[in-house]
Amino acid sequence: MTTAPTPDPAAPNAAADAPAPAAKQPATNLTVSRGFADWLRANRLSLAFTSYQTGQLFLVGVMPNGTVSFNQQNFTRAMGVSYKPGRLYLGALHQIWRLENMLRPGQLGNRNFDMVLVPRNAQTTGDVDVHEVGTDEAGRVIFVNTKYSCLATLDLNDSFRPIWKPPFISKLAPEDRCHLNGMAMDKGKPRYVTAVSRSDILTGWRERRHEGGVLIDVETDRIVTDQLSMPHSPRVYGDHVLALDSGRGQIIRVDPATGDRTDIAFCPGFLRGMSIHNGHALVTVSKPRNGTFAGLALDAAMTERDAEPWCGVLVVNLASGDIVEWIKLDGFITELFDVAAMPGVVCPMSIGPDTLEIRSTITFNPEIAPLG
Repeated sequence: MTTAPTPDPAAPNAAADAPAPAAKQPATNLTVSRGFADWLRANRLSLAFTSYQTGQLFLVGVMPNGTVSFNQQNFTRAMGVSYKPGRLYLGALHQIWRLENMLRPGQLGNRNFDMVLVPRNAQTTGDVDVHEVGTDEAGRVIFVNTKYSCLATLDLNDSFRPIWKPPFISKLAPEDRCHLNGMAMDKGKPRYVTAVSRSDILTGWRERRHEGGVLIDVETDRIVTDQLSMPHSPRVYGDHVLALDSGRGQIIRVDPATGDRTDIAFCPGFLRGMSIHNGHALVTVSKPRNGTFAGLALDAAMTERDAEPWCGVLVVNLASGDIVEWIKLDGFITELFDVAAMPGVVCPMSIGPDTLEIRSTITFNPEIAPLG
C-alpha cells in the first residue's frame, strides 16, 4: 500500500532552454540544449547529479509533455552518487544515504513520475569526506574515504571498515594525504582508483595539483600512470579505462597495460564525476573556486580558447569527442560533483529527508507477515 507523494514546490519542471530556480537558495537558472529531452527519450534515460556546494541532489527526466523535469532535494554536502535499478546511494557530509523507489509496478507519482525515491537508510560515517560510492557483487557499499586515504565499506559498529589503501600510504590518518577521490568498479569489485598525488603527509597533494596524479590498479597495487593532473572518476570501458584528467580539462582513455593516455574531449570547466551510457560520457563541470584553476593547464587552455568556464552536465560522444547535449547552471550554483545515469527511468523524483512530504509518504505491504 502506498500513500502517494504530494507535489514538491521546491522541485520545478523546466522546459528545454527555459530557466528554473534552485530551491531555497539564491537564484540559479538551469537551461538545456535543444535536443536534450529527445536524447533522454531516445536513450530511455534519466540522470542524477549532485552539488556539494549547495547540498542538493538533482534528478533529471522528461515529463509526458516533453519538457525536461528538474527535481531537487537537500542533502548536506551531496557528493558521490551511484544508481542500481530501483535504488540510489548518495554520499553526504557525515552519512551515506540509501534511497529506494517506493512505487509498485504500474504506479506513477503525482501522475507524472515513474520513479519516486525515498530515503530509507542513512548510515553514519562521520565526516570522512566521502567521494565516490559504489556497490560490490555482494551488495556491500564501497566508498572512497578521502580523509583517511583508503577505500572503505560500511560497518555496523564503527564509522567505516577500511578494505584497501594505496601502497604509498603508510598510515590511515584523517589527513587527506593524497586526495584519493575516484573509484572504478569492474565485475562487482573495485578495480581502479585515482589520486591527485603519491603524497604521504598531511594534505601533501595540494602542492602536486599540476602533475603527478595517479591511476592505480587496486588488484595489484600497480600505478598504471603517474602522468595525470588532478585525475577523477575512472571508469572501465571495454579494454581501457576512461578518466577525467581534470587539471587539463580532458576526458581521457588510458591503456591499463602501458599507461598510455589518449585525449578524447576537452570540457570547459573543472571535471568531476562521470557516468557512461550507450557510447556517451555524462560528466559534470564546475567553475573555479579560490583559484582552483591557478597553475593548471586547464587555465591556459581556457584562455587559449577565449572561453569562460561552465557549471553543468555535458553529454560527450566517446567516438567523436563531440559534446552533443548539455545542461547549464548559471547563478548561485557554480560547482557540481557527481553524475549517475539511470537507464530505463523516464522521469524520476525524490523526497527529501527534512521535508513535510516525507512525514506523510508511507508505504507498506498489506499482507500480514507470519511471526517467527
